[in-house]
Amino acid sequence: MTWDDFHQRQRTIRAILEHAARHPSAPLELTAVPGADEVFADRADLLRALHYKWTQVLTGRIDVGVQDADAEPHGDRVEAVTNAWRRAAADNPALRAILDAHAGEPALAQAALQEQRMLALSAGLAEQHEPASETNRVGKAFRSLLRAEPSAASGKSRRPLSQLRKLIPSF
Repeated sequence: MTWDDFHQRQRTIRAILEHAARHPSAPLELTAVPGADEVFADRADLLRALHYKWTQVLTGRIDVGVQDADAEPHGDRVEAVTNAWRRAAADNPALRAILDAHAGEPALAQAALQEQRMLALSAGLAEQHEPASETNRVGKAFRSLLRAEPSAASGKSRRPLSQLRKLIPSF
C-alpha cells in the first residue's frame, strides 16, 4: 500500500463515518460514499478497517488509563479500562454504532475475540497464562457490561466491576 493509498483509505473511512452519522439508520453500503468500492474490496474489508480504527482509538486510551491507574497507590485498572472504553465510544458514536450493528458478522469475529482478550488482560481480570477460552469469556462479559449505560447519577462506586470474575459463571 502506498502513502496515497493509505491517505485515500483514511479519507474514505472518514467519509463513511460522516455518512453514518448523518444517516444512522442507513445500511452500511460501499455505494453510499463515492469511491469507497474502489478502496475496499467489499463490506467485510470495510468492517475490518473500521474495527482496526476502533482498536487504535481504544488501545491508546486504555494504555494511558492503565498507566495512570498503575501509578496511583489505589489505582483501579477495571475502572481505567471502563472509562477508556466509554470515552472512546462517546467520542466515536458513528464508528461504535456501525460496529455494534454488525457485531455478529463473520468479518468481525476474530477482531471481537482480540478486543475481548485485550479488555480482560488490560483490566487485570485475566492473566496471559490463562487459556484463551477463559480470557475470551471474561472479556466478553466485561465488554457486555461496558456497553451497558452506567447507572444514572447514582453516586454509587463502580467498584463492583472489579469483582467481575466472581460474577461470571464458569463453564
